[in-house]
Amino acid sequence: MQRRLHTDWQLQARMAFTMLLLALLYLIFAVVLYRAGAGIGLTAILIGGLALVQYYYSDRLVLLTTRARIVTEQELPEVHDLVGRLAAMANLPKPRVALVQSPMLNAFATGRNPGHAVIAVTSGLVRALPTPELEAVLGHELTHVRNRDMAVLAMASFFSTIAGYLTQVLFYTQIFGGGYGGGRRGRGGDSLGVILLVSWVVQIISFFLIAALSRYREYAADRGSAILTGQPGNLASALMRISGSMARIPTQDLRQAQTANAFFIVPAAVGREGLVELLMTHPSLEHRLNQLRRIELELAGRPGR
Repeated sequence: MQRRLHTDWQLQARMAFTMLLLALLYLIFAVVLYRAGAGIGLTAILIGGLALVQYYYSDRLVLLTTRARIVTEQELPEVHDLVGRLAAMANLPKPRVALVQSPMLNAFATGRNPGHAVIAVTSGLVRALPTPELEAVLGHELTHVRNRDMAVLAMASFFSTIAGYLTQVLFYTQIFGGGYGGGRRGRGGDSLGVILLVSWVVQIISFFLIAALSRYREYAADRGSAILTGQPGNLASALMRISGSMARIPTQDLRQAQTANAFFIVPAAVGREGLVELLMTHPSLEHRLNQLRRIELELAGRPGR
């Protein structure tokens, strides 16, 4: 039975507005670079090439980074069965399944589109979660696949990467090169200073906007899981179980996993207590649970507050 993932238009509007702000920011950045006479053609080509490599080989790169291994149906039958059933309900091709040998309870999705998607789970997650909660987590990840979140976030962060690269290059050029144009004073040095300042500003603003976009994507994936499974409470209990388990994982293991935080359903929480949500790639657990309660009321035919 296929289930239509209803659109949360308020959430879609927030994501669209965030993307619009990023586009305007990057347009201003490009105009400033052009007016300052910065030769960024080679930089853009190089970073564009790296972005294409990341786009086309994102699944392999993420699996390599997290030490995830593609597994067969014989090796992980329950997860394969759940992923296949959820994919059929969402009218998607079945993603490949990967396993990360780790005591941490977590999962992530990767791949540039539904045809090249991978859903990975940790061995700790498979052992600890009852089937309904595991299904809810896999529904969350499958919604990421459906929404092409990997491609969206890669596109959103492209110019931020360029700005970061320019900031580093121009900073060391100003220190060791004596200014723009091989040590010349005047307009060249002023132009370098302007580019450096704007690059910093673009990086900072981009960080907050991309973090906001990432949080909205997590809300959308939570909603997709709730609708696919029809049981928002299962995802809520899974999120609480995963978050609560972090305190029992050795700090070294959590730190090693932090490179993939943006992909995980719950980030590896090392020193995150009291961290302002504006700085986070994921919404707070409290806010996610509140949304799931509202969705539960909606599915029951009662308006959420």
